[in-house]
Amino acid sequence: MDRFADAINTIKTNERMGREECVIDSTKLLKGVMELMKRESYIKDFEEIKEGKFMKIKVRLSKKINGMGVVKPRHAVKKDKMQKYESRYIPSKDFGILVLATPQGLMTNREARAKMTGGRLLLYVY
Repeated sequence: MDRFADAINTIKTNERMGREECVIDSTKLLKGVMELMKRESYIKDFEEIKEGKFMKIKVRLSKKINGMGVVKPRHAVKKDKMQKYESRYIPSKDFGILVLATPQGLMTNREARAKMTGGRLLLYVY
């Protein structure tokens, strides 16, 4: 069971079906990823709601996601080897993003290059 991969798959499936919103389990990692995706305009908005005794995230989809997926195993990416993973997971330059978990927090591949840092590769979105 991978709650992170299940949530990303739920978003991808609902996006393909043309739905306006979907509900996923809430975790600290997913909230951070949703913030990044909102900032990059891949989703419209999200909010945390309480469903019973569990917290969920309601995601408003923007119909801008062509593809997304979780990267397993979570590769450790050095700052000078970023190009290798960009060409592997993103179809063309400046078309999508890679989300990395770095010592400074979650950030996109462009932000990681600008800050000259590496991290663990979590997912790709384009």
